[in-house]
Amino acid sequence: MTDQAEPYCLRSRLSWQLISMQAALLVTLIVLLIAALCASGILLVPRDEDHVIAIVQRALARDAQGGLTLRPTTDLEELRDKTSDLWFLVRDRQGHSLSEGNVPSEFARIGDALDQISQARLGWQLLEDDPRKPPARLKRVNSDAGPVQVLTATQEPLSRARTVFATALAFLGVALPGLALMAIATFIATPMVVRRAFAGLDTAAAQARQIDIHQRGARLSAHHVPLEVVPLVSAVNDALVRLDQGYQRHQRFVADAAHELRTPIAILTTRLESLPAGPDKTRLLEDTARLSTLAEQLLDIQRLDQCRSPFSRVDLVAIAQAVAADLAPLAIAGGYELALDTAAQCVEVIGDGSALERALTNLVQNAIQHGGRRGTIGIRVSLPATVDVSDEGSGIPPEQRTLIFEPFYRLTPLDRGAGLGLNMVREIARVHGGHVSVFDGPNGGACFRLTLPAA
Repeated sequence: MTDQAEPYCLRSRLSWQLISMQAALLVTLIVLLIAALCASGILLVPRDEDHVIAIVQRALARDAQGGLTLRPTTDLEELRDKTSDLWFLVRDRQGHSLSEGNVPSEFARIGDALDQISQARLGWQLLEDDPRKPPARLKRVNSDAGPVQVLTATQEPLSRARTVFATALAFLGVALPGLALMAIATFIATPMVVRRAFAGLDTAAAQARQIDIHQRGARLSAHHVPLEVVPLVSAVNDALVRLDQGYQRHQRFVADAAHELRTPIAILTTRLESLPAGPDKTRLLEDTARLSTLAEQLLDIQRLDQCRSPFSRVDLVAIAQAVAADLAPLAIAGGYELALDTAAQCVEVIGDGSALERALTNLVQNAIQHGGRRGTIGIRVSLPATVDVSDEGSGIPPEQRTLIFEPFYRLTPLDRGAGLGLNMVREIARVHGGHVSVFDGPNGGACFRLTLPAA
């Protein structure tokens, strides 16, 4: 056995897939940005430049010759240990200077050109900016050695781990809220997009629900259907075409078979009528009548489609009188009395006269066949548009009253009927917007009621 996949919600699946894709793209963007910044050397972290200058200021002193010197203070030693690329340049107004570390040559040649400047930041020309060349800070301060000018660089490259952590943390501070907003927008927008994209599919589904055997020729609309679903709609339409063609072949076969049966049945009936009267002749005539009825019922299956042509006004009283006149000899030969009762001279409905006549004929023939060969078969036409056919037979059990209208269903397995007559009555009633029901007759037996919309 193959496992059947459970149906899934396309809206939820699309939403989660879009959010996952957005998160993956965001993470990829962060990684690529950090890698690009690390490769370019742009990522620098500022040191506290005033702190460096302050440490140097406290450590300055004069030696015995009046030059500048640095006392070994604890702050200075700690700064040297933590800063691998520490450099600074100290000058006084007398021309004495003191430097430590690798002082860039561009700053070492400044000399006394900035003696009149109290503080400044020294950078690079715009077209020659290099992120690996940090700007320098110049500041004039008072120290134990007197007023001096201190010049130092206050930036160093970050370590790789610190670079990734600091940049990712800063970036995520902006990216995570953006991702949350995108997720909310996705959950709101995706259902709307899916609903609009599949609006045509909903229309096709509604059309498919209305297709049945009585509405052949219907096709699903492919308008406003996504291109991915068009092959499925086309395949369903092709299947409907094949079903219609098969149904038409079946209908033609049934009609041809019924027509072929009518001629030999008519010949057989004519020959039986020439026989001397007797019980055998009566039974044979009943059997041929049932054969003729079966052929007519097969033709009625084909005629049902023709009932959908524009209807006209039909008088149920006139139809009942015609059926009673046609079937009275058969009913009397079967041992019945046939009674016709009408509540008015004319009871009109909108419909197909020949189809309604066939429906009433089937009900009377069913009463003749199952009425027990005794009593009266009654036909009653009442207002607003109802026809009752009753007999005085054994009746129909309540649990089978809905089954008898199914095709080929018979109350007893050995019943010589074909089981098509009552089904045909139900279909004709349905085509006319009415219905047929069965209940207990007034004198026992069964009563079939054909109810139609009044004109």
